[in-house]
Amino acid sequence: MSAGAVRTRTHVRRQAALVAVLTVLLVFSGRLVYVQAFQGPELAEQAKDDRTRTSAIRAPRGDILDADGEVLATSVERFNIGVNQRLVKNYVVTNEDEEVVGRGAAAAAEALAPLLGRDKAELGAQLVGDSTFVYLAKGLTPEQWREIDALRIPGIEPEETTERIYPNGTTAGNVLGFVGADGQGLAGLELTYDDALTGTDGSLTVEIGGTGQVIPTGHREEVPAAPGRTVHTTIDRDLQYFAQRSIDEAVATHGGAWGAVVVEEIGTGRILALADSGTVDPNDFQSWDAQDRGSRAVQSPYEPGSTGKLPTFAIALEQGLVTPDTVFTVPDTLTMPNGQTFRDNSPHATETLTTTGVLQMSSNTGTVQIGDLVDDRARFELLRAFGFGERTGIELPGESAGVVRDPDTWDRRTRYTTMFGQGMSVTLLQNTSMVATLGNDGVRMDPHVVDGTTDGDGVFAPTEVADGEEVVSPATAETMLAMMETVVADGGTGPQGAVPGYRVAAKTGTAEILDAAGGLSNRLGSFVGVAPAEDPRVAVGVVVYRGAGTSYGGTVAAPTFREVTAFALREMGVAPSTEPPPTLALTPEQG
Repeated sequence: MSAGAVRTRTHVRRQAALVAVLTVLLVFSGRLVYVQAFQGPELAEQAKDDRTRTSAIRAPRGDILDADGEVLATSVERFNIGVNQRLVKNYVVTNEDEEVVGRGAAAAAEALAPLLGRDKAELGAQLVGDSTFVYLAKGLTPEQWREIDALRIPGIEPEETTERIYPNGTTAGNVLGFVGADGQGLAGLELTYDDALTGTDGSLTVEIGGTGQVIPTGHREEVPAAPGRTVHTTIDRDLQYFAQRSIDEAVATHGGAWGAVVVEEIGTGRILALADSGTVDPNDFQSWDAQDRGSRAVQSPYEPGSTGKLPTFAIALEQGLVTPDTVFTVPDTLTMPNGQTFRDNSPHATETLTTTGVLQMSSNTGTVQIGDLVDDRARFELLRAFGFGERTGIELPGESAGVVRDPDTWDRRTRYTTMFGQGMSVTLLQNTSMVATLGNDGVRMDPHVVDGTTDGDGVFAPTEVADGEEVVSPATAETMLAMMETVVADGGTGPQGAVPGYRVAAKTGTAEILDAAGGLSNRLGSFVGVAPAEDPRVAVGVVVYRGAGTSYGGTVAAPTFREVTAFALREMGVAPSTEPPPTLALTPEQG
């Protein structure tokens, strides 16, 4: 082959190689242009997403306050501590001469263990690995976190959270309720107002590097959390504490299964105290049995006994069928025309008593005679108007409506037993509301335990309370209170409920309860009333359930009524009574 031919062939090969190189460069250039021009933004966004981490900023749960603004439930700042195991290996400990005396997970565990109360060997094992986050401890206080942060251990990271605390222990625990591990309300106001208290979580978005560290110059976006609303209750913390202590003592003294106290402000329906014996501590609610965590004053109906006589007297007065001076012949035992026989609690000779005397003596046979004058349907409708047989609507879960059956279902005996508080059931809240109605000139107000809520901007939203409804006339209510004052006077069934310095209008109640053997050795004692009788400010109800032996309302419940009512009147700054009670005849001879 000639030299020219060789040169030609070489030239062709060089041209072919150049074309091939140019083709490859053109392909790569095209791909580069495509990636940069078309896929670039998408890939960049994807890379950014891969580097981005978003965490929730928990909204502080709203506080629950008492009527004076004292904190009953609040949330405090807490820290969960975790470790980025990839970074902790960079930890170095030096001495005063700047000589390295410790490194990595072992040195970090040595420093952290005493602050966390952990075994350093066990802790050290958690610090070793390839995970970017492992929990080391939860629920640390800000002070504890500051001590840990001062160590400057790479990879030790905080997670802000909150803990629900109840600074007053058991005080109002039955009203407040409690929250679960996730901070969600499980009982009481914490459950009822969970949505309002919870607020709205925020978020924090940051860019992180390959080892999990936050890139200081990277993208950062924070959406602040909106705190939950503050709930303002009607509860007087000091009165609530006193009422709980008083009912605990009564239950212990008389061997009761449980007891409760309700204090209602007359004219408003505001519940100033709602106390149960053995009240749950929301800080440690798991230590209480489930049935003991709520409020029996709201959830547990009982036969009202003789306190249930008050509506019978009220309807008879309202309809003009009796006056306080109407005379009745009251035997120990009475058989009605339909053959049903009724007895008074204690044997006695046949007496001649006025309507007032029947109430003071709490005579079943006298009450049956009064109730027999009234149409059954009218009496039933008055019971319902007082709130018996239906929920009050108080802002607590699990409220019972009690039981008041329609008169069409009454048998021959139930027709009469409902006249003196048997054959039906009420809650203490309902019974206290009934006497509060009498103390409010016959106008019933819906009981409530929340005044309103306040949002993060301080705007207060009051609780909507329905207008009161007249149950009986002011004249009937006034007459009932005058008659009820004789109950706490000498000769009445409840002198132990008298409050020194104040006039009291009240009624005792006792009901027999089945014992374990099926007998009636156990009793329920109750006491409801208002004070001062001449210008009522508070209604107070007390019940002691399943007290042993002769646990009458005048002995087991009246002393607690006296103590709690006296405390409430002092708390409210109510001046002592200055006028004596009206004089009403108990027998015809006194008329």
